[in-house]
Amino acid sequence: MGIERREEARFCFCLFCLRFDHIRRRRRRQQRTVISSSCFKIPPIISVFVFMLLMSSPVFPATSAKKLRRDHHVFRPQEETNKMKLVKAHLMKINKPFVKSIQSPDGDTIDCVLRHHQPAFDHPKLKGTKPLDPPERPDGHDEGEISSENHQLWSLSGESCPEGTIPIRRTSEQDILRANSVKKFGQKIVRPVRRDTSSYGHEHAVGYVSGNKYYGAKASINVWAPRVTNRYEFSLSQMWLISGSFGHDLNTIEAGWQVSPELYGDNRPRFFTYWTNDAYQTTGCYNLLCSGFVQTNNRVAIGAAISPLSVYNGGQFDISLMIWKDPKHGNWWLEFGSGTLVGYWPASLFSHLRDHASMIQFGGEIVNSRSWGSHTSTQMGSGHFSGQGFGKASYIRNMQVVDWGNSLIPLSNFKILADHPNCYDIKGGANRVWGNYIYYGGPGKNPRCP
Repeated sequence: MGIERREEARFCFCLFCLRFDHIRRRRRRQQRTVISSSCFKIPPIISVFVFMLLMSSPVFPATSAKKLRRDHHVFRPQEETNKMKLVKAHLMKINKPFVKSIQSPDGDTIDCVLRHHQPAFDHPKLKGTKPLDPPERPDGHDEGEISSENHQLWSLSGESCPEGTIPIRRTSEQDILRANSVKKFGQKIVRPVRRDTSSYGHEHAVGYVSGNKYYGAKASINVWAPRVTNRYEFSLSQMWLISGSFGHDLNTIEAGWQVSPELYGDNRPRFFTYWTNDAYQTTGCYNLLCSGFVQTNNRVAIGAAISPLSVYNGGQFDISLMIWKDPKHGNWWLEFGSGTLVGYWPASLFSHLRDHASMIQFGGEIVNSRSWGSHTSTQMGSGHFSGQGFGKASYIRNMQVVDWGNSLIPLSNFKILADHPNCYDIKGGANRVWGNYIYYGGPGKNPRCP
């Protein structure tokens, strides 16, 4: 708005003030002339015009009471100061002293932290302990697959962390400020966990087995870069090891890849882990953002971007993951890529998973915030439905479980479920090359998913 218009608005506003003052004084029968009343004969249409002009002016912006309350909250200096103190204290807690730092091409900073200084050993049950030696792999694991290959962007720099250290993605101030709160940073949104419907906007397309005791799982997960429409949503592909009553005592161990603008500040697919022993209420976190998971490897950074990615109707890329329970110590170990041991979740972190898993799941999950009053356009997998098949739809192949004898075996009584099949769907199959597999995913909002 121009300077002349603002001055005109202020002038007319003064006229209103004078008119009101004149009436008030007249009612009090004060016999003093303030100004000629002819100046105040303002038609109603002018009054409306001035009111609208004032409301659209930078001097008096049109703002709802709710917006005023929110702005008042945002700009409380003391509150902001206290929040920044909490942020800095949390950064000091999770960003450990490092012996070397590496700049990744995607902007991440990877810190090489001494293994015994990693966040895991802040946990009361792990203080004073040391990382364990690698366990025996399950029978049926192809030893010929083991190699030193790494499918993460930061490794393209040509640098690596020294022996005796682990690579940790450095958390920034902005990472924490994007979260709902400092306390909940790195944790999933609290929600009931069900697989027969969506919960709090979380939607799934999964294959699963249940009804037995499971001591691990393995699969190769196709990697894509699905579109996530806003920072409060995410899209992931993973496997879950689950035990408990699906109430507040639910235990899970999770690993896969995810796109999460809120957690990472970008839309790159990243290798991630998660754990909880109370249905996402207060325990557990993503990656190494809290104490718990013990990393033993100096080449894989949990939370770092994955490269290369699959291309629609072009080259396909997947990552192999295996999680299994060490028969000797009872801890749950994680293998990434072709035979690279990453670390383990100590059995002492869990209640039900201290013994075994009662369900294994493979598939995709998204968050649907319905921010525009309709279903989100956040994609799952490749963003295409399962029926499009290889090269177009996302897949998970060679799905297996580990039995009580520490052997990898095919799935039995395998079931599939999509809680919003018009938005994201799934289909399963089996063959000699891929074993048990699924195709899954979808575009989200479409004519059949309004």
